[in-house]
Amino acid sequence: MIENTYILQIETATPVCSVAISKNGETIAKAEADAPNLHASHLTLFIEQVLDKAAVTRNDLTAVAISMGPGSYTGLRIGVSTAKGLCYALDIPLIAVNTLEAMVYGFVPQEHSVDATRIFVPMIDARRMEVYMAKYDSQLQCIEETAARIIDENSFADEDENNCYVLFGSGADKFETLFENSHTVQVETGFCNSASFFDKLVFRKFQQGRFEDVVYFEPYYLKDFIATTPKKR
Repeated sequence: MIENTYILQIETATPVCSVAISKNGETIAKAEADAPNLHASHLTLFIEQVLDKAAVTRNDLTAVAISMGPGSYTGLRIGVSTAKGLCYALDIPLIAVNTLEAMVYGFVPQEHSVDATRIFVPMIDARRMEVYMAKYDSQLQCIEETAARIIDENSFADEDENNCYVLFGSGADKFETLFENSHTVQVETGFCNSASFFDKLVFRKFQQGRFEDVVYFEPYYLKDFIATTPKKR
């Protein structure tokens, strides 16, 4: 029987490059930064930093957990390939978490009761007025599955007017002005994702044996990658 479960947690689906280590479902060390294009250069550095902070070695790790998407195509590929490489090398299981679900667990206070009329809408920027989003109730149960949506002033007009829709995440910030006069939509700006948010989620999955096939697992891109070329000067 394993006395302590140490899980390395990796978040690269959003602009934040974040790594954490949890012990029995509680984060004990993390390293992260929020800046463009950090994932390739900082991910392995952050992994070494959290191992050092937590005073554990790679051989102490029980599993590796990855934020599976949706999100940045490049970020997801970097994170997943790194996680799979560690799982192969250490012969430990891979655990995947939906990025939007992890965001909700980080945003909603776990130790306080939440108003039942509040619907939480994590959003990841997908450029222009499009976002990756889902909806969760006050019990953190998913009530609308992950999808790519184009948002305008009428996006929540047909919803239950007794509910308050709380938008947050990298995709929500750009809608602050759009919904500033809305009585049913509240935009919480400045929220940053973190690998520490899914410690309890991945510990539960570990206990349940809900592991991914390391050979065949792929990130949840949601949309196909579209390559662009720079404009001629």
